[in-house]
Amino acid sequence: MIEERPITDWLPITKKEAEKHGWNELDVVLFSGDAYVDHPAFGTAVIGRIIEDEGFKIAIVAQPNWKDDLRDFKKFGKPKYFFGVTAGCMDSMVNHYTANKRLRSTDAYTPGGEAGYRPDYTTIVYSNILKEIYPDVPVLIGGIEASLRRVTHYDYWKDKLMPSILVDSKADLLVYGMGDQPLREILRLLKKGVPFSSLNTLKQVAFMQDKTEELPKNKLWETLELASHEACLEDKIKYAANFKIVEVESNKWQANRIIQHVGNQTLVINPPYKTMTEDEIDRSFDLPYTRLPHPKYKKRGAIPAYDMIKFSINMHRGCFGGCSFCTISAHQGKFIASRSEKSILAEVDQVTSHPEFRGYISDLGGPSANMYKMKGKDEEICNRCSSPSCIHPVICSNLDTSHKPMTELYRKVDANPKVKKAFVGSGIRYDLLVDDFNKNSNDDGNHDEYIEQVVKHHISGRLKVAPEHTSDATLKVMRKPSFKYFHKFKEKYDRISEKVGMKQELIPYFISSHPGCEEEDMANLAAETKDMGFQLEQVQDFTPTPMTVAEVIYYSGVHPYTLKPINTVKSKEEKLNQNRFFFWYKRENRDWIKQRLQKANRPDLAEKLLGDSTEKKVPKWLEERRKR
Repeated sequence: MIEERPITDWLPITKKEAEKHGWNELDVVLFSGDAYVDHPAFGTAVIGRIIEDEGFKIAIVAQPNWKDDLRDFKKFGKPKYFFGVTAGCMDSMVNHYTANKRLRSTDAYTPGGEAGYRPDYTTIVYSNILKEIYPDVPVLIGGIEASLRRVTHYDYWKDKLMPSILVDSKADLLVYGMGDQPLREILRLLKKGVPFSSLNTLKQVAFMQDKTEELPKNKLWETLELASHEACLEDKIKYAANFKIVEVESNKWQANRIIQHVGNQTLVINPPYKTMTEDEIDRSFDLPYTRLPHPKYKKRGAIPAYDMIKFSINMHRGCFGGCSFCTISAHQGKFIASRSEKSILAEVDQVTSHPEFRGYISDLGGPSANMYKMKGKDEEICNRCSSPSCIHPVICSNLDTSHKPMTELYRKVDANPKVKKAFVGSGIRYDLLVDDFNKNSNDDGNHDEYIEQVVKHHISGRLKVAPEHTSDATLKVMRKPSFKYFHKFKEKYDRISEKVGMKQELIPYFISSHPGCEEEDMANLAAETKDMGFQLEQVQDFTPTPMTVAEVIYYSGVHPYTLKPINTVKSKEEKLNQNRFFFWYKRENRDWIKQRLQKANRPDLAEKLLGDSTEKKVPKWLEERRKR
């Protein structure tokens, strides 16, 4: 049993709780599409704790009822400074629908996993309600949904281009990316008496203004103009060309301001902050989180997303992979913000003190587990860089990819007497560990040392990696390395596993129907992975999410950097057909696959995939698992 804690350990979610904090009026009220979990892995808690840390009185309204008399939106009345709105840890449409637009039956961020506690387009719905009830109170929007929809974007679920979310939400200001730095600056200025309407000069914010108004003056910023929203509606190529500008500027330390005309208004996106320093990111993670869901949820059941991460440790933010289908770098940035060892080890102590802790840390990782402490050797080179990826098409020679800091930190965590085992549950970027691909920072053999440490101490029978595809043409569109490097990684992994006397599965992740992927590519993927002894489980169908290269290709038909055509399957039938090749081992798919490959004049591929000739190559562990 978890011992009872005073309700004031959490941020208030009712007027009574606010009064117990000694607050009769509030400075900020924050609305969230997620249940309130007071943990640093949940953005609502981080934002709420930052606001508290800056000396403001803050309350949270989690998953308000938007269908009734709207009492949840009125219960705290007007805050002194502004309303905050976030859809939560996921874009609400990704949260609600599968890649085939089927409504999901569960919501991992809701007690009991129940669906239906947030609306589609959550940010827009919440913000409009607040603007209707309190037209004179500023609304500040943020989180991944607002961040990735800050400019004209394709919406897969409506199958059309939508303008900046600022237009439909009617919000006054948008904070994009990880909001720690701009939020603290906003709060400090408000405390000094600066009007909310004057915050449009800050970095990492976006806002709308009348087309006739002059832009706020800043001598340090150049201004780049995108094709207007209306021009994008008429010309898909202009939309694609816009994306390149947005992505390049989002990944620069010295970025330009971006503007885009939308009707009689102008969208203004100010440049981002430089990546958080170690002290800055530590400050966000070291805030006084209870690391628990709010007690109000006790009778409603467990929150699946919380159960998944309650004994996990996030070591860093950001990802320099720049994968075409992924939103991590678009939101968190490509430069890595790493926490200090002191902060991480202090959190380990917190986790081990949890009454339910049984000695196992579920994840010691990050967006990509093995990017901790990695950065440019010469920061001046990074300062001039505009590449969306540090490791595609090749690994930048300026990138320090030493795995030594991670290996040493893992060992320090293992030395904690209360930790029986700390798993690395996040996906490992395997190409950083392949010597033929990564020629940086390995004179001391740290790559193999890291793999050996992980194999011996940090996985539970399975290691997750994400080659994503076997076709080099598709992988190029994905901004992923050739599949030959996965073969080389597997050889190294198997060799080290044999050396330490451990047989643990390698679990590869793959994506179907990605732009640039043909049906024959999927058949080859199935055949090649079968030949390697894999029976695929961790697979997904591509979903075009806003602010990704792949989404732009899906909608426009061209790559935003070259403006050259790339084929993409779009119909539900085509997408399902590609996905079926993953499951060649299912009896119901065999005749269908055989017919498709015969029609494609590839009987050789059908024999390779469905025949018995490769059966003898299936490893013993797979045979044993099939028997089970």
